[in-house]
Amino acid sequence: MYNKKYKNRLFAIHPIIKSLLLEAHSMQSARDYLRTYLHQYHIILQQSSARIQPLEWNLQITALETFKRMISLRSERLTKFSLVATLWKLAHNLEEQLPQDLSDGFFEEMIHLFLGIQGKGDIYSQETVPDVQLTGRKAAVVRSEQLDKLAEIGRASMIKYRSGLLPAIIKRRQKNKRRILSVLQANDEDWDNYLWHLRHVVRTSEVLEQLIDLSPAEKEAIDRARAGRLPFGITPYYVSLMDEKPTRTFDHAVRAQVIPPVDYVDVMLANRQDRSCQFDFMLERDTSPIDLITRRYPRIVILKPYNTCSQICVYCQRNWEIDDVLYEKAFATRTKILKAIEWIAEHPAIEEVLVTGGDPLVMTDKRIDFVLSNLAKIDHVVRIRLGSRTPVVLPQRMTDDLIDIIAHYHVPGMREVVLVTHFEHPYEVTPDSMAAVQKFRRRGISVYNQAVFTVENSRRYELVALRKALRSIGVDPYYTFNTKGKEETKSYRVPMARLMQEIKEEARLMPGVIRTDEPVYNVPRLGKNYLRAQQHHTLIMILPNGRRVYEFHPWEKKLALADTYIDTDVSIWDYLQELKRRGENIENYKSIWYYY
Repeated sequence: MYNKKYKNRLFAIHPIIKSLLLEAHSMQSARDYLRTYLHQYHIILQQSSARIQPLEWNLQITALETFKRMISLRSERLTKFSLVATLWKLAHNLEEQLPQDLSDGFFEEMIHLFLGIQGKGDIYSQETVPDVQLTGRKAAVVRSEQLDKLAEIGRASMIKYRSGLLPAIIKRRQKNKRRILSVLQANDEDWDNYLWHLRHVVRTSEVLEQLIDLSPAEKEAIDRARAGRLPFGITPYYVSLMDEKPTRTFDHAVRAQVIPPVDYVDVMLANRQDRSCQFDFMLERDTSPIDLITRRYPRIVILKPYNTCSQICVYCQRNWEIDDVLYEKAFATRTKILKAIEWIAEHPAIEEVLVTGGDPLVMTDKRIDFVLSNLAKIDHVVRIRLGSRTPVVLPQRMTDDLIDIIAHYHVPGMREVVLVTHFEHPYEVTPDSMAAVQKFRRRGISVYNQAVFTVENSRRYELVALRKALRSIGVDPYYTFNTKGKEETKSYRVPMARLMQEIKEEARLMPGVIRTDEPVYNVPRLGKNYLRAQQHHTLIMILPNGRRVYEFHPWEKKLALADTYIDTDVSIWDYLQELKRRGENIENYKSIWYYY
């Protein structure tokens, strides 16, 4: 049950709305009253001569339009929830008729929405734009001082996010390496051999807790996952990136990548028998015209010749397809691969192929060469993109022989080969991963990064710290994916508003060559939806549990008729409480409510 103080606070912010709700004798008349009032209020705001900050005025208009959209019959039909009915019942004290899951998160959303409508968002503390009366050199000096202050805020925030390139962290990892080699009875020569790492992938909690300390929750999750035959495995190299003690102070993102939370294990095991329907969030089964191929766009396709990895990321998009780490039957047959490549050859519109899986760079050199050589025979394929997390989890795999094979098919002016990898946190950026990246760069092969925005890298300036670290080793930030709305990974999810906030308030402070990534939400069946502008998505409802409902627009909406997609986000309030639990001052995130 909700805290009733919230109701009083909500209606105190906008008493006119409460009086309209009380005056209405039915929910339908309440909708009519609200609609009429909001329309008139909109006209008043457009014509008002009152001096108000232009940005605050713009926020008022945006909040007003958002509220109007939420009380529409269309939004109710799409979300199967009536905001008008809930507000009307609250005003009339019909407690027994309110939704059972009415939460603090709902009231926090509505309170901030009403504050925005009233022009009281409390984002802008200044009454006027500072020093507008200055010109010339004086204005430039003042502006420079302001920029110094903004830069200092970011610098002070980023200090707490350790990079794997720091001398103290390098020394710590060397100690970890020696401990791991001792336990596994190996030497430095073994460590430099990627095949040794593949043979010694850690698959049980019993082995892992010989190398690092595990918390009881971590051990329980691993044991239950293995008992239920869920894929689990970690390369010795990636274990060396974890701190020995399970405090997750610095290595939180590293551990969270591969050690599943208990709620993830529970959902995966509950739906073990029908993974394809339950977990194929991106509806690849509906966008696969032939085995091994996924196509969502006109000029690029995905080719999946290898259906496993050297270790499995917990929130992997294709966790429903993967049977186990380094599964021996994961390599598609030569016949099936050739049929898929033949299909690509028969479609001249396709000029780029993303070879992914699984992780294609875990395949043998011979198999990698087989795939690349056959793709290279297709004249209209001018770019081959390799999607691999191997530089992050097993940089030793980047042998001279492998680089020679890949570089052979990189022919400037005719065909480009690029590498797209997945660093998720600056703590993963190490001298070894830098050496692996530089092997590609020296051969003229570009390296890009796709980060997944999760609770593990979503604190203020945490992603900025990753971008800076990546640029320092020669990796271009490419995409930042909002965590997919998969039920099993709900504890990793971040509200979409936080990613929009990060792009506008943190990434924007960095030089352009660092903030080159595009924030996207991957829409099932349709593909990437860009989050910088509201023309790509619309907030249509706030549910009783505080979760926002968005309508996502297809990328081709001005080119061809396509359906929209409705999805429910995680609660902003719940997310902020998790940040608070992790020691964050949530006051620093207060503008998040106004990203619609």
